[in-house]
Amino acid sequence: MSKIGNAIYEIHYMDTLAERDQWVNRIHPLVKFVLTIGYIMTVVSFQKYDVIGLAGMVVYPIAVFMLSELSFWDSIRRLRLVLPLVCFVGILNPFFDKNQVLIAGIQMSAGVLSMLTLIMKGVFSVLASYLLIATTSVEKLCYAFRLLHIPKAVVTQFMLTYRYITVLLGEANRITQAYALRAPNQKGVHFKVWGSLAGQLLLRSMDRAEDVYESMLLRGYQGDYRYMQERIALRWQDAVYFVFWAGLIVLFRLCPVIFLIGSLTGGIFA
Repeated sequence: MSKIGNAIYEIHYMDTLAERDQWVNRIHPLVKFVLTIGYIMTVVSFQKYDVIGLAGMVVYPIAVFMLSELSFWDSIRRLRLVLPLVCFVGILNPFFDKNQVLIAGIQMSAGVLSMLTLIMKGVFSVLASYLLIATTSVEKLCYAFRLLHIPKAVVTQFMLTYRYITVLLGEANRITQAYALRAPNQKGVHFKVWGSLAGQLLLRSMDRAEDVYESMLLRGYQGDYRYMQERIALRWQDAVYFVFWAGLIVLFRLCPVIFLIGSLTGGIFA
């Protein structure tokens, strides 16, 4: 399978994950979206040397992975291009920050701690975003956006852009396949034809976009796309889920839970 074909498969696979009939998938999309934003904001609010406090925030992604029955290692494989970039952000900190800090009675390099903190913040944020996408379809996300009174033009643009990505990739895949059949002994696309192929892709995309817009008008489109056929009611399970995780996130942010657990168990953090 080509790289473009693999990208199309990954997008369809994520749509399949989001449409599963799992308990977490049935949670109200607004609840999951607000929790994800709140979790990411809480994670990035930790001080740059607070590795132990930040470590407690791993509870949320681990628990959601288990509740949604998603494969952790399969998810890491799908994020293999993003996670290294996230980890690379703080890799130079040990060379610039050579101070020493005292953690649990142990003197450690401040640069190493800040590097670990940045990496953990990035990894936790990426995992939380992935879990939101893997358990919530794009239609439900757009429905949550409209409940937050985000302008309908912005939400519709987001919706159509996401849906049109696969169409654009499909056209690009057909163009590259046609080129490969005409140049069987050539590896990749020669740079001399990049301009003409890009022009062909643009023209095809414009034609397809016109067809899509005409189809929308025939179906009664008047500037506001109906993201859901019926309103999603907020259930008591959704409220319990939100209150539980919101309270737990605040607890882990305000209290040194890891230190408390270590004190009770006589561990290294006592």
